[in-house]
Amino acid sequence: MKQSERIRIVSLAPNVTSILLTLGAGRELVGVSRWCKDVAAVGRRPTVGDCWKLDVAGVMRLKPTLVIGSVPFAPDTVAKLLAQPVAFLSINPRCLTDIENDIRLLGRVVNRGASADQLVRRMRDGLDIVRRRSRGDSECPKVYCEAWPNPRISSPPWVDELVTLAGGTVVVPLGQRVTDEQVAEANPDVIILAWAATGDRAKLATALGNRAWKNVNAVKNNRVWVIRDEWLNTPGPPLVRGAQELLRVFRRPAAEKSVGLGKTPR
Repeated sequence: MKQSERIRIVSLAPNVTSILLTLGAGRELVGVSRWCKDVAAVGRRPTVGDCWKLDVAGVMRLKPTLVIGSVPFAPDTVAKLLAQPVAFLSINPRCLTDIENDIRLLGRVVNRGASADQLVRRMRDGLDIVRRRSRGDSECPKVYCEAWPNPRISSPPWVDELVTLAGGTVVVPLGQRVTDEQVAEANPDVIILAWAATGDRAKLATALGNRAWKNVNAVKNNRVWVIRDEWLNTPGPPLVRGAQELLRVFRRPAAEKSVGLGKTPR
């Protein structure tokens, strides 16, 4: 690519889109995944599917110089993309440090290194406010966070750090399939439902009506909450809001009908 040519990026992941737009790289972003609108103001940019089901021909019609995805993805989908004459970058964040590194990497890609450093600092400042506010809380609730109900999958691994910042303790391994019995044995005080690609539409009844969990403290005390999935599942700027919502939830003794049983307010 010539020095004067502008890079053209198709993003296949909401976190990538969120980061790029926050960095001010809107001109470079020419296409997005079907889910990106849930986390960022993508405007009228064409959608091309995602890393699981991708319109490869649609991607190539946008004449990208770089396609960026994020784990997990369907291997056969990526294989079809790799057969095309376009560069492909995949990121795989597992913790907050990885996310910061991804922000700086994408900043370099779009020649906005200084903006990337500023974004990292803003996120750190926001998370540090949550950490300081949680220090005076007397309770350190045991927490189970869920990203999908069937098969039951716990939230991504970086959520462990967010829970800790907000004053809780994760008691079920994150980023993997778990069983009803594992959750029941861990006996969390709070259950968080943040199901992928559902916004705030996770169904509380799946937890409150689960017979295997009838003796779990969170269920007995009605401390089962829905948090918008993008606030916990998008490894980028939305995580600051996720940490804030976790802190708010941990400070509530039971679900309040005034905000919609178990749902955090927008």
